[in-house]
Amino acid sequence: MSRAVESYSRADAEQYIKDSASAWAESVATNDASVVTRILADDCVWVWEGEALDKARAVTRAQQGPGDFVSNHLDFATVRFFGDTAVAHGRETWTLKDGRSGHFVFIDTWIWRDAIWQIVAAIDVTVPDPNKE
Repeated sequence: MSRAVESYSRADAEQYIKDSASAWAESVATNDASVVTRILADDCVWVWEGEALDKARAVTRAQQGPGDFVSNHLDFATVRFFGDTAVAHGRETWTLKDGRSGHFVFIDTWIWRDAIWQIVAAIDVTVPDPNKE
């Protein structure tokens, strides 16, 4: 049984996903929940620090603000396509108010649904900066 895949430009989709990953990383140091609201699908599950969050909890957490984060920047993201699904993985570098820094590594599963790319599954893992140990 074949399933129709809506057409999209792979190059445009890759750029959108990378730009969105960067925007999500930057939003960690603000209370701008608009990025999370836009890129997470309503049925998304995000595993962060061992906790599974649905979209509503992710948006609430983003609205609460940066906590100890001063900055967070995307280092790189790689995107692979599988029909109407894309898997992005990458790394971010963060800095806390107390001067500590480290990295998040992530894997996000995006789907092309209703003519928009959104994340349906995400996992972020904190990795200390080995140069600061």
